[in-house]
Amino acid sequence: MKAANLLITKYFQENSFVKSDTESFNTFVEKELPAIFEENKEILPTIIPTNVESFKIKIDKVWVTKPEITEADGSKRPIYPQEARLRQLSYAAPIFIEISSHVNEIQRETFQTQIGSLPIMLKSKYCRLSGLSKEELIEKGEDPYDIGGYFIVNGTERVLVSIEDLAPNKFLVEKTKGQSEFTGKLFSEQGPYKIPHTIECLKDGMFNLSFTRVTRVPIIPIIKALGMTSDEVIVKNVCKEKHYDKLIINLFEYASIKDAEQAMDYVAKKIGITQAKDVRLERMNDLLDRYLLPHVGTKKEDRLAKAINLCKYLRKFIECAEGRITTDDKDHYINKRIKMSGDLLADLFRMNLKVFINDMLYNFQRIVKRGKFPSIKVIIREKLLTSRVYSAMATGNWVGGRKGISQRIQRLNHLNVLSHIQRIVSPLSASQENFEARELHSTHLGRLCPSETPEGTNIGLRKNLALLASTSEVSNINEVRKIIKNLGVTNG
Repeated sequence: MKAANLLITKYFQENSFVKSDTESFNTFVEKELPAIFEENKEILPTIIPTNVESFKIKIDKVWVTKPEITEADGSKRPIYPQEARLRQLSYAAPIFIEISSHVNEIQRETFQTQIGSLPIMLKSKYCRLSGLSKEELIEKGEDPYDIGGYFIVNGTERVLVSIEDLAPNKFLVEKTKGQSEFTGKLFSEQGPYKIPHTIECLKDGMFNLSFTRVTRVPIIPIIKALGMTSDEVIVKNVCKEKHYDKLIINLFEYASIKDAEQAMDYVAKKIGITQAKDVRLERMNDLLDRYLLPHVGTKKEDRLAKAINLCKYLRKFIECAEGRITTDDKDHYINKRIKMSGDLLADLFRMNLKVFINDMLYNFQRIVKRGKFPSIKVIIREKLLTSRVYSAMATGNWVGGRKGISQRIQRLNHLNVLSHIQRIVSPLSASQENFEARELHSTHLGRLCPSETPEGTNIGLRKNLALLASTSEVSNINEVRKIIKNLGVTNG
């Protein structure tokens, strides 16, 4: 019994019930935030002074410090959560960037400036309470048994409710009622891109692909447009053991397409691009590189890898349609991912950073139109990013029209707080039946609580993590590619 108590005590000295949430927030600040700024590293104004050949603004570095407050006299000092609660303030840390301007490829000015404030999760690495002893916490006016995992915005304690969604970058086939008996779906996510892809087989036997502005275009010409022009190579990539009759019919239909340019022109006409041939091809190149399977890559050299992936998806689709393998279970937790605080904040910052950059561009171009050449110091509005982030945190209205993401924490008792922080919500509509999604699945065991769900319309859609459940981090795709390359694995 003593050994068990010792083990439990030791476990909770190193771990917390909300460890997954705090780790998610730490990952956001350490990895996601720099990656989001890296996506928008170079800012190119469309209107520049007449005597300048080229002008660009570069964001070189971003970092977040510990929470602080700026008093009415302009002085800055550290702030602790209890003061933020009592004075109706936000417990937030400043975000700094190193920014530089380049005129005719020569660096003109560089400086460090604050561009906003980030609400800090209590008990995370960036919180001032992190690592404090029981006595020190009491001295700071904190409950030593408070688990953290929430934010303080305008004096109100708020929690970001995790969202359960289908796994991105995973091809799932299901049986449907409609023009296609089976439908294969994949959500391709990479950085700012989140693009749904759909593979269908219509009654004429043709395999069609839909993504972005491309709706039900034959998949064989798209594979050929990506550089895999040989019918023999396509067959080898799709069929590993047995040849599929439906694939042969599709290849025969488009046998006249012999090269990538011809295939691109065919697809461009099919989706309604009616400009001159050069413009058609240019737009198709951009469409295939940026919007087709962006998780595989967004450069020209990634096209062959995209073609191989499409062949792999097509093989799975055909095998499901012929009954060789079973269709995917969308409710199995291997096909689900949980978006925690860090992921939700990453989505919020990615959108609001674009607004911030567009505001910078507008301010710069407005001054240039007056015949002046402004310093980049005067075009940065620090309060814009902060006000938009605070607004989302205070109202719960999030990116993509989602509502209720940020909620006021329920302080009825300690267990109620823990329950609220560990809550997981499904994006499915509560007004629709969705019986299978509401049912208890065998893969919930040890991950989700089997009994804690509300009665009524939200039953089964609002769940809670099991007490000792933890979530793993998403691996960085570039790091995974390096490991695969070092192992000697190639596209062939």
